[in-house]
Amino acid sequence: MKQDLTRNSRNHAIDVFRAVTMMLMIFVNDLWTLRDVPEWLKHVPAEVDGMGLSDVVFPAFLFIVGLSIPLAINNRWRKGHTDREILIHVLSRSLALLIMGVFHVNLENYQEGIAILPKAVWQIVLTLAFFLIWIDYPEKVKERTRFLIKSLGWSILIFLALFYKGGTAADPKWMDIYWWGILGLIGWAYLIASLVFLLSRGKLPLVWLAFSSFILFSVLSKLGLLGFLTAVKPYFWLIDDGATPALSTSGMLASLYYRKYFSTDKRYRFWIILSTGAAGGLLIGLLTRPLWGIHKIGSSPSWVLICIAISLLTYGFLIWLVDLKGRKDWFSWIKPAGTSTLTCYLLPYIHYALLSLSGWALPLVFRSGMVGLLKSLLYALLIILITGLLEKKNLRLKI
Repeated sequence: MKQDLTRNSRNHAIDVFRAVTMMLMIFVNDLWTLRDVPEWLKHVPAEVDGMGLSDVVFPAFLFIVGLSIPLAINNRWRKGHTDREILIHVLSRSLALLIMGVFHVNLENYQEGIAILPKAVWQIVLTLAFFLIWIDYPEKVKERTRFLIKSLGWSILIFLALFYKGGTAADPKWMDIYWWGILGLIGWAYLIASLVFLLSRGKLPLVWLAFSSFILFSVLSKLGLLGFLTAVKPYFWLIDDGATPALSTSGMLASLYYRKYFSTDKRYRFWIILSTGAAGGLLIGLLTRPLWGIHKIGSSPSWVLICIAISLLTYGFLIWLVDLKGRKDWFSWIKPAGTSTLTCYLLPYIHYALLSLSGWALPLVFRSGMVGLLKSLLYALLIILITGLLEKKNLRLKI
């Protein structure tokens, strides 16, 4: 009899996938500190047809968001939560990510020459405010204490927003939604995919319909066939021309097929579907490349489909390695990146700001070529180590 892997409260392959992806995200986000970095590791410029490792990491995370949604919502249904309660939970988590994303986007446009706080200080205080608001408080912390600490966090956010200065001295600007930021896009992906799952009740034909609609919307937009909707675009539009929800719902489809077939005597069907999906995404992505190129910036359909293919293959490999071969312990050293992922993502914001305030930098020899790449890899592992230490002290973000 096959081991029932689909009923576990946690899918270990997903946790490992999330941890590896977060480690890579910290690594590629640190490449800006280096010189002489191989081009294939970096983001490809918007005008160039192609993609590097950095262009694959974020879409993989959106795919993982979709993988997790059926498990999370089904667990809540089993515990007796109503759809209304689940929807409120989804909305609150999405709003938290959108708020953090918008603040991070405005951090990019911060002008400390006309602001009252240095940019690095604003960045540190902002990150600390996020922790005060969304930290996973232990049960022993009284409700009143939680309320007071969260209120302090919100007060700090309001203060930072009120005294924010962007633009130039001649034309100062307040905070704006230039784009949603990494966390904001994750928030939209999570919200839309969760709504699809709730409305469809996880029925595969309906989830396929949603996924196909997002891909079709992206295709029509890139072909310029949605011009008649220009008037409504500033007010109502699919985020990222449908690319973001397409990536998350593709992960949801993979998760649903895993649940349907993996604990049965028809497990082979899961592998066939996974392989066919990966091959189809890669083939269609390459065949349609002449129409719009492969671009992360602009989210071309080819880029979306190729990233889905890569994510499907990675997920399949990790299921084989972690769930079937029992090699979960191989990844125990990066486990905190998969269980305290948001904490792990935010810690570098504090480090980079402190480094900026100190004015100190590693000698160039440690920031160049292969030595520099090793430095960035060790940096990612150090951030994960610190995340693990904080996790043991119950200091982790939970939205």
